[in-house]
Amino acid sequence: MPTIFEYLGIVIRFYSNDHEPIHVHAIYGDCIVKVNFFINDGKIYRTTYVPVKGKFPEAKLKQLKKFVEIYKMKIVYRWEQYFIWKIKVTKQTITNPLKNENRYD
Repeated sequence: MPTIFEYLGIVIRFYSNDHEPIHVHAIYGDCIVKVNFFINDGKIYRTTYVPVKGKFPEAKLKQLKKFVEIYKMKIVYRWEQYFIWKIKVTKQTITNPLKNENRYD
């Protein structure tokens, strides 16, 4: 169950036996939200947030959505690295709040 990011206490991971559509599990305490990415012609055209367990605190859900908006291409890329190319992925920890810039690094 690789963890690919940790952002302000929110752990973002996928399970080794996951399936399409590309998605990750965001975990904060006992709460879990599944984040699905819908892709067409190489572009993410929609992202959904599906509660799986508990209820994310509103402030944390807002932080998660901002993180996903900025890092969505990198999240999808890491999913592809792991599931398609069989490359081990490592966790990146981000401890400072993000600004509204687009990041693809």
